Amino acid sequence: MKTFAFTFCSFLFLFCSSCTQEPTNYSGEYPDDVRMIIENKCATAGCHNEKSFTNAANLRLDGWEHLWKGSGTGSVLIPYNPANSSLLYFINNDPLQGPVLLPQMPLNMPSLTQAEYATIKAWVAAGAPDKTGKIPFAANPDKRQKIYITQQGCDLIAVVDAESNLIMRYINIGTEPAIEIAHCVRFSPDGKYAYVSFTKGQYIQKIDVASDAVVGSVFLGAGSWNLFKLSDDGTQMAVSDFSSPGRLVFVDLVQMKFLEERTIYDLITPHGIASTPGFDTFFVTSQIGNTVYRITAKGAVKAISIDENEPNPLNGSRDPHEILFSPDRSKYFVTCQKSNEVRVMDAHSNLLLRVLPVGNFPQEIAISKTKPYIFVSCEEEVTAEFPSFKGAVYVIDYNTLELVKRIPGPFYQIHGITVDDKSGKVFVASRNVSSTGPAPHHTSQCGGRNGFYSVIDLNTLQLSSNKRFESTVDPYSADVRFK
Repeated sequence: MKTFAFTFCSFLFLFCSSCTQEPTNYSGEYPDDVRMIIENKCATAGCHNEKSFTNAANLRLDGWEHLWKGSGTGSVLIPYNPANSSLLYFINNDPLQGPVLLPQMPLNMPSLTQAEYATIKAWVAAGAPDKTGKIPFAANPDKRQKIYITQQGCDLIAVVDAESNLIMRYINIGTEPAIEIAHCVRFSPDGKYAYVSFTKGQYIQKIDVASDAVVGSVFLGAGSWNLFKLSDDGTQMAVSDFSSPGRLVFVDLVQMKFLEERTIYDLITPHGIASTPGFDTFFVTSQIGNTVYRITAKGAVKAISIDENEPNPLNGSRDPHEILFSPDRSKYFVTCQKSNEVRVMDAHSNLLLRVLPVGNFPQEIAISKTKPYIFVSCEEEVTAEFPSFKGAVYVIDYNTLELVKRIPGPFYQIHGITVDDKSGKVFVASRNVSSTGPAPHHTSQCGGRNGFYSVIDLNTLQLSSNKRFESTVDPYSADVRFK
């Protein structure tokens, strides 16, 4: 078990301003014991039924199938996971049984009995099936398109259904009681597995994507394990240790075993990693300075300046964060969080090709294979269009090296970003860890401020809506299953 802190908050806009206990007639698909509770106390006139739900946080409960369309802030129940199902927080009145938040539901009416609450909680723990036993989001596990988002503040991975945009599962990760800070997540090329690193943990963990369950781990030892790169065939991994001197560690993903460690004494705070097709030459960003390191399998190390000055890992003029090759690997893109730029380098000569100014504090890069675009998350940009928010996405054509579009939005401290070419969407994670960010709709059982994610239409390069899909604490790294 992780060690959690819990805070209470209340937001009167959760469900509705007034409800009556007049039952509505509908053909529900809930199990009978659950249906009786929801029919008589939730999906009632003036509240969560067909006629009223748009004024009740857009949460419709008069029918099992409607529940899985979520509310105005995303998922309210997570199958198999009562601890992270926010609806339960508002129908519970006993802190010994779980989180309690105000306003209590049903509003201005008698609370659910302990037996009724236990019935709903046990139903969620069993997967929240319909009366025939059907589990939400369980069909086609080998082919379902999904997005994983690490939750740094809870050691969870949010599993997002690409079709509905809703969180459909949470995966418990980590090996220690304390939070290990789940930092980076990446899917294998075939979409069968995913891997996650921890900045305060000592393992890489392996997840079976069909079952959303941890199935293996590799011990790396003490370190600040940040980003990692998988080989094109998914058999190996290179992991950066965000320390000084810097290290790269290599892992055999077939045998799930540690292969070797390389310490590069000039490398300070290594972070992003890119590789050649043969997985034998690596380009690693040194996050303090103006330098990218080229490291070969034979141990040769070359310092590359990204600003045409002498390579200097202590020259904090650029501070390269992430690095990504173009699809043909003829050039690579480097986000510079100090100078607010994306620098484009020739992969053969390692000479600077182009400097592209972007927003404040550029971080992660995601690439499309159906459009000639890379997407850059600029975490700290303040925008005139959304003055109470923070963050923008910059779109760059990786063929012409021109800025295509700047996308502001109701983001806050955006970081993780991933392109789902299959569904034509870009998913953007907002950390929202600052107290100046938008107030979360509800708290999380693990404490801290909930973050959220947003969706951009890949074809129009517009936000799908201003809707914020709330998650748990500090959503950080994101990746899509089938690219």
